[in-house]
Order: sequence, then C-alpha cells, then structure tokens
Amino acid sequence: MGEIVRLQKYIAMSGAASRRAAEKLIDEGRVKVNGKKVTEQGIKVEIGNDKVELDGKLIRAENKKVYIAVNKPAGYVTTMHDQFDRPTVMELVQDLNVRVFPVGRLDYETEGLLIMTNDGTWANKVTHPRYEASKRYYAVLKGVLTIPSLNRIRRGVMIDGRKTSPAECEIKEIEGGMTLVEITIHEGRNRQVRKMFEAVGNPVIELKRVQIGNIQLGNLPEGRWRHLTSGEIGYFMNK
Repeated sequence: MGEIVRLQKYIAMSGAASRRAAEKLIDEGRVKVNGKKVTEQGIKVEIGNDKVELDGKLIRAENKKVYIAVNKPAGYVTTMHDQFDRPTVMELVQDLNVRVFPVGRLDYETEGLLIMTNDGTWANKVTHPRYEASKRYYAVLKGVLTIPSLNRIRRGVMIDGRKTSPAECEIKEIEGGMTLVEITIHEGRNRQVRKMFEAVGNPVIELKRVQIGNIQLGNLPEGRWRHLTSGEIGYFMNK
C-alpha cells in the first residue's frame, strides 16, 4: 500500500504546481482522479495506486526533491506556459530532467535570481508573507534620486492604496541622468520595486534581483541554473 496524501499535496509532489496553485487547479476542474473530475478540496489519493491527471495528462508524485536557482534574463515570463507564446523560464531548465515550478515571480522585463523546485511545502515557506524573506535588487532609475525621495523609499510609500514596509535603500552611483540603487524589501507585492520608485518620480529602467533570504545570485551566468546548497534549502526548511 502506498502513502495516502491529499490531492493538492500529490500535485505539489509531482512538480506540476505549488500546493496553493494546486488547490486552484482543482477548483477549476482541471484535475481527474481515476478518470473522474474532482472539484472539491481534501480528496485523498494513494501514491502508486490512484491515477491522477492534470489537463488530461498523467502526473506522478515524485519523492525526490529538487531545489535550484536560475539567473532569469529579461524577456522571459515566470510561468509554466504562456498564452502569447513568449519564452518561459521552463525553457531555461530543460536539461534538468525533473519537472519543477517557479517559486514566486519575476516580471517579464526583470532579470536575476529566481528559485524553482518541485517541493510545494518548501515553496510555500519561501513565498508566505509570514516568513518575510528579504529580497535584494539592483535598480537603474530614470533621473536623479533625491535624498528626500530616498528617505521616503526607506520609510515606505503608498502603492495600490497601501503603504509598503520600510526598506533598506542605498544610492550606488549617479551618472548620465540616471541613478543606480541597491534596495532590499521584506514583502512580495506585485511589481513592488517598480511601483515604489514610480511613486517618488523615478521610474525603473532596469531591475535585477540578486538575493532572496540567504540565497544569492553570485556569479551564476545569465540563463543558467545551479542546485541550491543544503544550507540554502535549510534556511527556509527550518522556518
């Protein structure tokens, strides 16, 4: 007899989606168990015995967990598939031979560190607001960022009707009517860094994420990936 788990956990173990995303897939009626469509949460399945399909394709729960860091170039979308046929981050990990999904997102035009895994439970710890994983970026801004604007960024600015949490921000260079800054935020709202600088009148021209929690991009070449170290994995595992 195989291990019995909830359907959303089975989907997360297969690497098809995180557990939270799996719940949405079930709600949308895209999952079948033993040929029957399932739309309610909490159904339990037996690994190795029950047949689970997503969008008509058989998926299997995998016990081998994979955790990688990817240096995403600009011009890639952080999704499994794209309706507009744009390049997706899945194309960057085709040589991995294990199905993984992105943990969180990076905008189409943003580059840098992206984490991918097939461990839905671990992915939730990385992205859950309760754990407040810090994220560090380098941003090239249009115009000269003034000290008053810098202090506003540090204290928090209003975006989408809500004030951002305090951020660490430092001006690294001002040249040719542009400002290079290093900024660390402790939340993960949609397009947050871009919206923060737009709020003070300095739109972002280029944006690169270089760190999440204790995981650093380092000198990983653009478009390439590496396995996370046990220390990097454990940082979130123990939260």
